Amino acid sequence: MAAFAKSTFSAGNYAAFRPTYPCSLYNTVLNYHHGPRDLCVDLGCGHGVVTRHLSAAFAHVIGTDPSKGMIDQARSSTPKEEYPNVEYKEAKAESSPFLEDGSVDMVVAGQAAHWFDYERLFPEMKRIVRTNGTMAFWGYKDHVFVDYPGATKVLNDYAYTNDDRQLGPYWSQPGRSIVEDKLRAIKPPTKDWEDIQRIEYEPATKGPKSGQGTLFVSKRMKLGECMSYIRTWSSFHGWQEKYRQIKRREEGGEGDVVDEMFDEMVNAEEDWRKEEDWREKEVEIEWGSGLLLARRR
Repeated sequence: MAAFAKSTFSAGNYAAFRPTYPCSLYNTVLNYHHGPRDLCVDLGCGHGVVTRHLSAAFAHVIGTDPSKGMIDQARSSTPKEEYPNVEYKEAKAESSPFLEDGSVDMVVAGQAAHWFDYERLFPEMKRIVRTNGTMAFWGYKDHVFVDYPGATKVLNDYAYTNDDRQLGPYWSQPGRSIVEDKLRAIKPPTKDWEDIQRIEYEPATKGPKSGQGTLFVSKRMKLGECMSYIRTWSSFHGWQEKYRQIKRREEGGEGDVVDEMFDEMVNAEEDWRKEEDWREKEVEIEWGSGLLLARRR
């Protein structure tokens, strides 16, 4: 999670502009789970959105993250009087010495599993998760403007073209490839885990819910908000570190890579050009996603 340690990273912006998860995703995870709901651990908890939601389903929830900024943001967003059973610890997913053997009923990771070191993580999961306990990891990849194929193509070109003036070279690997492939590279050892299930969605540009699979992550956003969301990408922070002298237009600069990207999107979509202020236009967005479920033997 090196991107979250960069000086350009804002935990507040991450919390404000990242998508949240619907009740249908949480219900899928909870319906899969068997047995007690005493302790849930949220790995790579970020600003605590999953930790807080699951606090209603478990007696005690611990969110962990190696980023101090993320943990500070999570704590500030989780008032004790409202979430008395939640705590946060600054810790890596691969090492939880504060947890006893077999003490965890469920371990989850929302948009974090692609960062983990699985040679170290799986032995730790084997240690802390009780027999018949649950592991639930999910992640989402790039979003799609479901009604706008032209803008979606521009987005994909900027995100993955191997041109250092765009975003492609700045993704952390292999993490980005793992999330792009819907976490299929994460393979729980079958000697320790059983009933392994995968639930996926691949969006399309023929309107809402026109993709393949089970849709979990979607949002109606203003285009200006979408620009702010893209500026939470780890690849953008890598680009920003290289081109520190280039400022976005809203800061009085000539425009950064996101400004340029949206210039091309507006040119590609007549609908957007007609708007007096296209940044205020609301659009439907869907994310491709993968949910991995496994049960401890």
